[in-house]
Amino acid sequence: MAKESMKAREVKRARLVEKYAAKRAELKAKGDYEGLQKLPKNASPVRLHNRCKLTGRPKGYMRQFGVSRINFREMALKGLIPGVKKASW
Repeated sequence: MAKESMKAREVKRARLVEKYAAKRAELKAKGDYEGLQKLPKNASPVRLHNRCKLTGRPKGYMRQFGVSRINFREMALKGLIPGVKKASW
C-alpha cells in the first residue's frame, strides 16, 4: 500500500493541473513559452501518474477499471466486477 503522502501528492498535482488547464491552453495557443515556464511544474499534466483507487499502487494500473492488477484479480475472483470471469480453455 502506498504512503498517504504519495497519494496526497498525486491529488495535489491533479488539482493544480485542473486549476491551470485553461491558462496553459491559452499560453500554448499564443506560443508564449516563457509564460508557460513561469507556471508551477506540477501544473503540467505530464507529471500526473495513475494510481490504484484502493491501495495507491503506481505500477500495474488497469485504466479501464481504475485499480491495480492485483486488486483487479482479487475482485474478479470474488465476483465483484460484473462481466469478468477467469479464463479457462
